[in-house]
Amino acid sequence: MSDQRDQRHQHFETLAIHAGQEPDQATGAVVPPIYQVSTYKQDGVGGLRGGYEYSRSANPTRTALEENLAALDGGRRGLAFASGLAAEDCLLRTLLSPGDHVVIPNDAYGGTFRLFAKVVERWGVEWSVADTSDPKAVREALRPRTKVVWVETPSNPLLGITDIEAVAGIAREAGARLVVDNTFASPYLQQPLALGADVVVYSTTKYMGGHSDVVGGALVVNDDALGEELAYHQNAMGAIAGPFDAWLVMRGIKTLAVRMDRHSANAARVAELLASHKKVTRVYYPGLAEHPGHEIAAKQMRAFGGMVSFQVAGGEQAAVEVCNRAQLFTLGESLGGVESLIEHPGRMTHASTAGSALEVPNDLVRLSVGIESADDLLADLTQALG
Repeated sequence: MSDQRDQRHQHFETLAIHAGQEPDQATGAVVPPIYQVSTYKQDGVGGLRGGYEYSRSANPTRTALEENLAALDGGRRGLAFASGLAAEDCLLRTLLSPGDHVVIPNDAYGGTFRLFAKVVERWGVEWSVADTSDPKAVREALRPRTKVVWVETPSNPLLGITDIEAVAGIAREAGARLVVDNTFASPYLQQPLALGADVVVYSTTKYMGGHSDVVGGALVVNDDALGEELAYHQNAMGAIAGPFDAWLVMRGIKTLAVRMDRHSANAARVAELLASHKKVTRVYYPGLAEHPGHEIAAKQMRAFGGMVSFQVAGGEQAAVEVCNRAQLFTLGESLGGVESLIEHPGRMTHASTAGSALEVPNDLVRLSVGIESADDLLADLTQALG
């Protein structure tokens, strides 16, 4: 416990490397071992050595990651899952019962929308859409049985910004919990719990892992009782992060701060190029002064992140052609890796939102700006735009 109290005074970059990752007591190894094991020898019936009995319930490698995740967000409990959607599913089934209501954002990851519209709704949970960048709209969307207000900030793929502190107050007054999907920002750029959020959600596949080589998810909370409930459901439902996946995410987190600095710097240059290009009709990036959420983002974020979206003159086919002509930007789904990616959300990551209030513009292109040379990235976008 003394080590954890001391860590609360350490800076993010230090916590990213050391929290939950003390040198191995048996060998002195400075990197936590991969405990590729399913079961553990018990010290007599009911005598669990270190609290471990079966790796669905707990695994030392996953424990190290979960302690690290909690420290990075200033939380009391972190939980690691097999994917971001597995984390979301566990959270919703922990917090909600049939008949409850959720407010979801009008811009969100297509997989999250699919989870609400095609899975949770069948379980008897109601949901409605609000522009979460407008606190008044959130308040008006509340119902007597609203148990969760769900936001993404920055949002996917339109980079909308929600005032976390303001919406947290509205949710609290209504007796609802505020859930913030912080995937686009990462805990390095934004700390939702400190701003009043109840739960932070991540796809650790993205910036936390950072190298496009692992799929994972996480929840972080400040409430011990809620943490215990989530851990119970995590074990009961079983979609846990495997030891090697947990180790890969920990490895990625060690360089999260330096990577996010570079992602943000490169994305700012990309956004500036796009904003001045004759074939681009609109740019979505909270670092631009003209972005409607710029001031709030500047208040609650350390920097503006590595995601940029833009609309192309000429409509859907022109946007698809830009994606196809890109060379250094790899055409692919996902985001947050060291390499730059380009995609057409309407046909790819957000196809599930077609015909809904979350449908994205068909001339939209989304970029995950990597950490390559910014000059090379700008040259590639220039030739792709033609």
